[in-house]
Amino acid sequence: LQPRSTLRHSLIPFLLAIPTPTRCLPPSLSHSIPSCPTKQPQKMGDLSIDFGLINADNVEQLKKINQSCFPVTYNASFYDDMAKKQDENLCKFAYWNGFAVGAICTRIEPMPDSPGRQRMYIMTLGVLAAYRNHGIGSKLVSSVLDYFESNKDGDNNDDTNNNNNSGGKFLTVDEIVLHVQTSNEDAMKFYGEKFGFERGELVENYYKRIDPPHCYILRKKLR
Repeated sequence: LQPRSTLRHSLIPFLLAIPTPTRCLPPSLSHSIPSCPTKQPQKMGDLSIDFGLINADNVEQLKKINQSCFPVTYNASFYDDMAKKQDENLCKFAYWNGFAVGAICTRIEPMPDSPGRQRMYIMTLGVLAAYRNHGIGSKLVSSVLDYFESNKDGDNNDDTNNNNNSGGKFLTVDEIVLHVQTSNEDAMKFYGEKFGFERGELVENYYKRIDPPHCYILRKKLR
């Protein structure tokens, strides 16, 4: 992972049991560079993190996090969109000790069966394996939900993190949703127990080239 200075639909947000990465480069590259630090977070308790904007200068960090967390490859257009979006309130990194250890990417989209209404959609939520169970995923989701609550009535126009005007953006947003693979019990428990998401309809053959290919829609009503 590099220091801080430097979509199609979501697939398996908050996937668990991924091989544990460190802040060093992968072993295949480590022979050609000096050894890098291997400091890991404490065993128990939440970590104090900072949020940071995803942009063209650091979007490769997002790509590395996704490659570590998900069994699929997102195409270049996904990362181009994230780099251009530059909305730290909906798409952001979680930094610990100056390094990106997680990220969430969310968008606003039309509700399929409700003309004129919109929803927030969690495209990806990933935390590197070595930093899970420290509250980072929860803080990322909470930050998006808190932003909605502060702006849902369109009366907060002070968006200091970027050039997007938040006033009115959420006036027609009624819910937040994501897709979760049917076998991903950990993700369903995470969203359900921590945030009150409810399991909705089954979507068969939603995923390509992974098994099982089916998913559930998880949703949380916001109004």
